[in-house]
Amino acid sequence: MNKKGIIIGLILALALAGGVAYRLTNSVTGGGEHAEHEEAGHKEEKGGGHEGEKGHSKEKEGGEGHDEHGEEKLVRMAPEVQKQSGVAVAAAQMQRLPGVISATGKVEANADRIAHVSPRISGKVVSVRASLGDNVSVGQQLVTLDSVELGEALSRYHQSKTRLALAQSSMDRIKTLVDKKIAARKDILQAETDYRIAQTELHSDEERLSLYGVALSDLKGDNHRKPLLPVRSPISGIITEKHAIVGELADPAKSLYTIADLSSVWVLVDIHEKDLAKVRRGQPATVIVAAFPDQKFRGRITYLADFVDEATRTVKARVEVANPGRKLKPEMFATVELALAADAPPVLAVPEDAVQELDGRKLIFVAESDAAFAARPVELGRASGGMVEVLSGLKEGERYAIKGSFLLKSELKKGEIEGHQH
Repeated sequence: MNKKGIIIGLILALALAGGVAYRLTNSVTGGGEHAEHEEAGHKEEKGGGHEGEKGHSKEKEGGEGHDEHGEEKLVRMAPEVQKQSGVAVAAAQMQRLPGVISATGKVEANADRIAHVSPRISGKVVSVRASLGDNVSVGQQLVTLDSVELGEALSRYHQSKTRLALAQSSMDRIKTLVDKKIAARKDILQAETDYRIAQTELHSDEERLSLYGVALSDLKGDNHRKPLLPVRSPISGIITEKHAIVGELADPAKSLYTIADLSSVWVLVDIHEKDLAKVRRGQPATVIVAAFPDQKFRGRITYLADFVDEATRTVKARVEVANPGRKLKPEMFATVELALAADAPPVLAVPEDAVQELDGRKLIFVAESDAAFAARPVELGRASGGMVEVLSGLKEGERYAIKGSFLLKSELKKGEIEGHQH
């Protein structure tokens, strides 16, 4: 029994050991495969990461292929040509831009440069020599009148002229007689008195004719022609009203023409009550109208009302503006910008004339070298006092065309046209 028990025990021990070995073997193999699968998975994920990095890298390389300011086109110009053409280069600087008060207004003729033309005496209009819209100069004859009063004044003038000639002749004759001791001394004194009286009367008649508008040079020659009264323009300007009609009676109470000198105009603007402390006489102002949005007209405040409008809570101010080319027309609506003291932080700013527009983009010509400029797109901010803020596209210290940018733009367009032709 003991032997049989021992044999059975050995058989069971061997069977148990074999089972454990089998399970251990399968466990090791499966773990390896699982590890390989996990490692392959990690490799795939890692490979995917590399693919992503490559993608990002390609995107980055593609972004660097263009300039951060967009495509820049070069304009080449020799330094001596730049000097002859007025192209000037300066470094971009940080500066304080003054604040701005913006208000609406309306253009009016300068009341100090308006003249109503009417005759000094009554008469009938016999000829009209100027019409509505004509440019006239000071002293130019506009109308001719047939005047009874002028005829009477001319008659008195000729009589005074004749009396003076007779008084002169009488005085000379008496002087001769006194020298020969034929006439008394008192006779020469009386003759001299008569001469001076006649001289004074003639001078008065000449001044009367001059006041009527008749020049003494017009009185020389034929004294028997029909007297006509010229009506002349007192100022140079443009005729804005015309009431002169041939055959009508004209008198000093009736205006024949209105003439306005539009080389300077007024812009009447409404200033809000809250902004009054920032506005003063003599303050610079910039006027913009819809007809010429890219042009700014410079002027100054010449008048500030003392009363606030009860309904609008505004005060009337008057801006006098130079008007070259007469582009500003009376009754135009305008926007007026009043520059205030610069109290904001400094910003990168350039003159407005340095910025050009091409194909809907704002450009600044940056000096790449002494003879080459890059047309660089820029983003602009607020403008004030002839300067404009540059938000992006230009850095402090970069040299750019501060003058002559329009010429560089023309050269750029010229180069593009020639390129298309080739």
